[in-house]
Amino acid sequence: MKQFTSLYRNAYGGLSQEAWMLALVMFINRSGSMVLPFLSIYVTGPLGFSVEQAGIILGAFGLGAIAGSFLGGWLSDKIGQFYVQFLSLFVGGFLFLFIPLFTNFVSLALAIFIASTVIECLRPANSASVAIYARPENVTRAFSLNRMALNLGFSIGPALGGLLATFSYEWLFIADGLTCIAASFLFFFYFRNKNPRNEAPQQNKAAAIVEESPYRDRPFLLFIALCSLFAMVFFQLFNTLPLYYREVYALPEWRIGTLLGLNGLIVFTVEMVLVYLLEKRFKLWRIIVVGCLLNGLSFLLLNLTSGAYMLYVSIFLLSMAEVLAMPFMVSFIVQRAGERKRGAYLGLYSFSFALAFVVAPYLGTQLVSHFGFSTLWWILGGISAFTALGFYLIAPGLLKGRPKATEQEAVPLDLPAV
Repeated sequence: MKQFTSLYRNAYGGLSQEAWMLALVMFINRSGSMVLPFLSIYVTGPLGFSVEQAGIILGAFGLGAIAGSFLGGWLSDKIGQFYVQFLSLFVGGFLFLFIPLFTNFVSLALAIFIASTVIECLRPANSASVAIYARPENVTRAFSLNRMALNLGFSIGPALGGLLATFSYEWLFIADGLTCIAASFLFFFYFRNKNPRNEAPQQNKAAAIVEESPYRDRPFLLFIALCSLFAMVFFQLFNTLPLYYREVYALPEWRIGTLLGLNGLIVFTVEMVLVYLLEKRFKLWRIIVVGCLLNGLSFLLLNLTSGAYMLYVSIFLLSMAEVLAMPFMVSFIVQRAGERKRGAYLGLYSFSFALAFVVAPYLGTQLVSHFGFSTLWWILGGISAFTALGFYLIAPGLLKGRPKATEQEAVPLDLPAV
């Protein structure tokens, strides 16, 4: 027990007060993440849309995430990360309050896209804040703190959302909007007079990217394609899995929220410890391969066995797949990129996940609509096996001759979610 607590104490000790406040802002924001996990149920239930239409609306959310990522980065350079974060949280919160007014398919899809675009502007601006407000010696751990806050918040948001949905789905949008607005006020009043600790000097990054573009690195592009396939399978957690819980097992909303929230709780509890232990003992690509296999197995179990208890086993395996694959994908890419190309490489990785977030709901709901959940789970298992094989064949050669990344190089990224 002393060793266990020591791991967490060493991981989070010495972080700046600003880093903790940024994590608190993200925790409040993510604790209100009640719309996305229940969006597919909301549009197919109270609104009476088809499963295919639900996939399109979820895809609109993903398109907004892509647009917001680019827009947030551009605005951060133009008006500064402080204003982008405040306006994203404040305006995005108010937009969520009005979404229940849109019950027409086209208007709802457009409203979801606009709200997602605004709220996702937060991500690049928040990443910039973490980098400039953290102490120079532990920037990476400040990013890790943010990721832990996000996962802890996601363990709470869906569970509370499930309870609220038993009364009215409109309360999901109200709670999501109010937590965004509350986070915006906390951020504004704490950071309005704060000066950056270690703002990086301006560099000619564009020249470096042109000279050594990841788009010319063909083995890396294959690696990125495999990352996107992994994400398309994993993102069924937000899309078809809630529908499966309701339509096959007839679970009430509060139990669906508890199952989805369990994912964030598991990741929050074990990720830092497992990453710390495994990275010292195994090659990165081996850990990623295991994560891909667990990703598929979590869905295959739904076909191979029955019983409500297996739903918890499945979500546990899916959470372990996230823990084993995602952090090590980022570390792998950092080592492949080197110092000069890191931003371009990580940017392409982030885009691949955002693209998967758009494609996953459409493909998943189309397959369910035409062939059923059982067929979808078999296909996801096959995709995961193919992805694991691809990493097994491609990844070992990508790091030959590359220096091992240091702690300061391993910058974790988070997923697009509200």
